[in-house]
Amino acid sequence: MRSDGPINVLIVHAAPLFHTLVAGALRRCDDLVILPPAGSLPEMRDAILAHHPDVIVLDLALPEPEARELLAALREHYPVPVIACSGSSKADGQRALAAIEAGALDVIVKPPGDGAASVRSLGRELAEKLRAAVREARPVRPVPPGAEAGAPWLARVSFRAAGINPARHLIVIGASTGGTEALRVLMSQMPADAPPIAIVQHMPAFFTPSFAARLDCYSPLCVAEAVDGQPLREGHAVVARGDTHLTVERRPSGWHARYTHHRPVNRHCPSVDTLFDSAVEAAGSSAIGILLTGMGADGAQGLLRLRRCGALTVAQDARSCVVYGMPKAAVELGAAELCGPPEEIPRLVIQGLVSRRRGAAGAAARRR
Repeated sequence: MRSDGPINVLIVHAAPLFHTLVAGALRRCDDLVILPPAGSLPEMRDAILAHHPDVIVLDLALPEPEARELLAALREHYPVPVIACSGSSKADGQRALAAIEAGALDVIVKPPGDGAASVRSLGRELAEKLRAAVREARPVRPVPPGAEAGAPWLARVSFRAAGINPARHLIVIGASTGGTEALRVLMSQMPADAPPIAIVQHMPAFFTPSFAARLDCYSPLCVAEAVDGQPLREGHAVVARGDTHLTVERRPSGWHARYTHHRPVNRHCPSVDTLFDSAVEAAGSSAIGILLTGMGADGAQGLLRLRRCGALTVAQDARSCVVYGMPKAAVELGAAELCGPPEEIPRLVIQGLVSRRRGAAGAAARRR
């Protein structure tokens, strides 16, 4: 992807008012050039041929299935980053997740009003994502649902069959841009007897219930949005609500999910670092930290602290990342003990735990 010069932005809208809103929100960004808009697939094709946009803003208010058709056409013929704009209803959340599955890089929520403060907020968030998308994003093709399970070398293994007691471990996972698909693939390969799992995915609160339900459909585990105070159990995973920080705490009865405050950490709420730091306190060397694709560095320091306390740590590899930002920061810090694509991470975790157990047994034998 190009990284210098002005960024040409094509807005594909369902109504001219959307273009007016977005163009107005980005008006003060000197490095962004707003191209003439498109309101349909033919108009988008013409605009691409005429202006060669670097990034596309897609209005998800387009009639179904037009948005998916647009994304499919872009993914096949003009794979530039697409930032989708969505409303905040439950139906909007489901449509946003479908757009990400079809190839959208990220989704932002339209402001509830059209006042000056809302427009400025939209402009700041959208401009940041557009710049980062052009600078960092890679056109990694989404894996079709079910395709990863058909690969013969990815036969799902079991924690207990490998001699690992899931109740003795806690898995914490962090992800951002591109993470919804990475998590779908990872969770589809996670054994049903996996240790308790807590997940932070940078995502608006409106979308997290739909996202958790979507993961539940693809995974052999039971996946749901986290409820404050609920116990974390083997074979279950919880997803952080999108407007507060998720942590884990150890009680006599086991690990529990806890929500804390709403103040941004690393500019995010929920923050991966906040979850990882709580796992250092709650689980220590029994924790397993996994950091997936995303812009920025949230989770890198937390993964380092996990590794330093003896936890097993894994980062998604560069080849499979849509945005090799958060995992790259972790690797550069020396925070990741293992690296791999999402579909192989469950196997890497089991192999890593087995290797540690054998190493500990060998060390004990040498001491005798």
